[in-house]
Amino acid sequence: MIAITTFPHILAGLNTATVALLLAGFYFIRTGQRSRHMAVMKLALCAAVIFLIVYVYYHANSGLAKFGGEGIIRKIYFSILIAHVLGAIALTPTVPLLAYRAFKGRFDAHKRLARWILPLWLYVSISGVVVYVMAIHIYPFNG
Repeated sequence: MIAITTFPHILAGLNTATVALLLAGFYFIRTGQRSRHMAVMKLALCAAVIFLIVYVYYHANSGLAKFGGEGIIRKIYFSILIAHVLGAIALTPTVPLLAYRAFKGRFDAHKRLARWILPLWLYVSISGVVVYVMAIHIYPFNG
């Protein structure tokens, strides 16, 4: 069995992989490599689904992480975290919609939505890693 304390590291790894896959997908579509774009975007969707499963399991069994930083860094951390959470909430219904449009061949509608979703998805994935590094490695709670 995997120790519950390992899960934040797994989640950060999934977020990092998602960033790499999203950037690769963007590169492939911009260079006209549709089949490669589709392949890496399917992997990004898989990473997102696995992330959600692990995230729900982790938080159901451990509660919320505590942040040990004080002063201005605490305000910075929670600002990043709040924007991260709001972005993640927005992504939850829109990423499946984006994928649905692509799978149905509605590429114009897919492209219009992707222009908004890609930057948000990148922000959420990157900020997830930033929150992880800040809360687990730089300012762990020692109380």
